[in-house]
Amino acid sequence: MNSEQQPKAVIVIFGATGDLAKRKLFPSIYRLFKSSRLSKEFAVVGVGRRPWTNEEFRSNVTASIEKGVEEHQGLEDFTSHFYYQPFDIEKPSSYGQLNEVLKGLEESYSIPGNRMFYLAMAPEFFATIAINLKNEGLTTTEGWSRLVIEKPFGHDFPSAKKLNEEIREAFSEDQIYRIDHYLGKEMVQNIEVIRFANAIFEPLWNNRYISNIQITSSEVLGVEDRGRYYETSGALRDMVQNHILQMVALLAMEPPVRLSDEEMRSEKVKVFKALRPIKADEVSKYFVRGQYGSGEINNENLPGYREENNVDPESNTETFVAGKLLIDNFRWAGVPIYIRTGKRMKAKTTKIVVQFKDIPMNLYYNNRENVEPNLLVIHIQPDEGITLQLNARKSGDGSYGEPIKLDYCNNCGDKNNTPEAYERLIDDCLNGDATNFTHWDEVSLTWTFVDEISKAWEMKPASFPNYKSGSMGPENSEKLLSDDGFNWWPVTDTFE
Repeated sequence: MNSEQQPKAVIVIFGATGDLAKRKLFPSIYRLFKSSRLSKEFAVVGVGRRPWTNEEFRSNVTASIEKGVEEHQGLEDFTSHFYYQPFDIEKPSSYGQLNEVLKGLEESYSIPGNRMFYLAMAPEFFATIAINLKNEGLTTTEGWSRLVIEKPFGHDFPSAKKLNEEIREAFSEDQIYRIDHYLGKEMVQNIEVIRFANAIFEPLWNNRYISNIQITSSEVLGVEDRGRYYETSGALRDMVQNHILQMVALLAMEPPVRLSDEEMRSEKVKVFKALRPIKADEVSKYFVRGQYGSGEINNENLPGYREENNVDPESNTETFVAGKLLIDNFRWAGVPIYIRTGKRMKAKTTKIVVQFKDIPMNLYYNNRENVEPNLLVIHIQPDEGITLQLNARKSGDGSYGEPIKLDYCNNCGDKNNTPEAYERLIDDCLNGDATNFTHWDEVSLTWTFVDEISKAWEMKPASFPNYKSGSMGPENSEKLLSDDGFNWWPVTDTFE
């Protein structure tokens, strides 16, 4: 993030009384303010149905920051920039009133008409808000207007296409910032640096030297209070269509001509176009789905998915997905990329394992059965860092190699001072940098890929539940790899 840029803007948060605003947005804006990446000439307008006053809103912002940020001095100065506007999304008059408020704040804070509209709302309101913002003149200013949209962006390709067409009536593609918070994570952004800034990796980053890549994103938590949403989503739509496939693109893309948003997006789109489509009758060969049953985690007995609140007792919704992806291009032909994501699993972790091919004849393993491959492990969360597994001779008898690990931990020293994903992404949006946001071309291609799998699963109900809470998913997810002579690498070995 560029500490020299201090954009002057009004940030309008639709859904300012909701959970996302309290947990992520307010603390992130505060950190930007404290680190001087936000100009002193800024204002935040919270929009919601509740009849709050400015004072009530500021009190809630204060409580949010005191809970979410360890050091929180100068809160009174910060919250003095926050204003609240009671609002009815369906009424054009509410938008007119909001426009008058924004004009007054822009005059008070000498802001040149720069407006960021953050939709921290249910997706069914996205199009209504976007169209009314344009029709009521809120996007007609001397400065810039940008629209930030949370996922899910549609629930399949047709709905995403319809939503995109509606929003594009009010905002151009370069004004739309579709958030995927994984793209704001430190080590996800580090994937391209690890690849393109190191001469020891980029020459090896192809099918001649890499045998397979594994991406795991597992959660210990179940659906909690999100049962109603999850019943219409499932792990495939909730995680694979966006977060997982975005990581695949960053791992597989060609080096861009330059580090601009247009060039980065262009290379990611090429990866999605080269992703081998899975036909309905082939889905069972490439993908495994699961749903958690009851089980035990940390000596606590937990219910199965079908016993959770707002979940159908005979639900066919998957809470686990494992898959084998193939990219049909010159660099990656023949290299499987294995993905898995699920809830109520053994550990909370997101990590990438790049497994390199064995050398033709390993002299130091002639008399040993288990040959340990070289691995590059990128730890995304909760630990952030890199592990490189090499082979070296350890002290003792014999002339043979043993695996050793070279570790770099990015957040072991002080996790409280590492920037949040939302902090980076809000900063990028304020500065007009769309590199770490998803373009419509990416969204359309990932939905097209995922939809075929969804259709196949909807046609054939599964035998659920098929994995215990506290496990690493259904047993047949192991078969995806064992059929190719591989195995999932463990996810529980973290930095000490």
